[in-house]
Amino acid sequence: MRTPDINSNKLVSVIIATYNSSAFVIETLDSISNQTWDELELIITDDCSKDDSVDICRNWITNNKQRFVSAELISSEINTGVAANLNRALKIARGNWIKILGADDTLKPDCIDVNMKWVKANPDARVVFSKIDIYRNTFEPGNIIITTPGDVYSKRSILAPGRTAGSQYRMLLVHDRIHFSPSVFLHRETLIETGGFDEQFKLLEDYPLWLNLTRNGHRLHFIDKVTVNYRRHEHAINNNNNDQVINPNYFRAEDFRRVYTYPYLPADIRLNQKYIWYMSQPFRLRWLNKNRKFNWLVYSLATVYLNPFRYYLWVKKRICKTGKNDEFYA
Repeated sequence: MRTPDINSNKLVSVIIATYNSSAFVIETLDSISNQTWDELELIITDDCSKDDSVDICRNWITNNKQRFVSAELISSEINTGVAANLNRALKIARGNWIKILGADDTLKPDCIDVNMKWVKANPDARVVFSKIDIYRNTFEPGNIIITTPGDVYSKRSILAPGRTAGSQYRMLLVHDRIHFSPSVFLHRETLIETGGFDEQFKLLEDYPLWLNLTRNGHRLHFIDKVTVNYRRHEHAINNNNNDQVINPNYFRAEDFRRVYTYPYLPADIRLNQKYIWYMSQPFRLRWLNKNRKFNWLVYSLATVYLNPFRYYLWVKKRICKTGKNDEFYA
């Protein structure tokens, strides 16, 4: 390993958060080693894996440490959740910029290069997103599902040119519009100044961060280039089960909404969201949450067609001037 220059603006810290990641982590690590950008610090942070992830990563570092300015593996003796796992890595990171990657995803070979050249040309940027290719199970051409995001230049897009951090914050309060989180490239000091990752929500590391960043005036920027390969597979922590009407993560996030979004939303939107929440409670029952036509019909009737707030918001968005121009109603 080379002697790290902690004052170098070229040093990028790549953080890999692992948890029972033995099936994919080698492919992830190889994609980092194969980056066209030279000045890299690698930090693998493991959240008490029960498989052999730690041993695999330790052996990989031994065989590849000469590639990096520094390479380190840290682990926890108890499972603390994604947010705390990332914070442990953030505390020891020395790069001016940070690239976070799940242990089942991979970077395009020029990912860091593309991001670093872009932030050099845009010195005010502190949070940068780009496009991701989403694959099913393996990163073979035939398994690609979609490239996202799509039309970010639409007036309704959260990344539309000219949109301010405040505007983005108001849009995020309504719901999380960032479905390309694996692409994010973060300025380390900015991340630290905004409090890092909120550990009170163990499995919800990204949505609170976007809200905290935009609330503190940091606009979300965008590079129109694919930089990351994202893997959908059945063992992922945040797996969206297509066999369910409602993802169980929706029920787990209500405490988050009480803290981060409900207090700052207009009353009509807040009431609409709470109405849907209460009407969704029967779908905690496994048999009712099965992906069946009857269950979908019941859900649609309860949350859409019998929802009085939905009709009120529909009228407000299309008729009232406020509704047409306000980000809360976009």
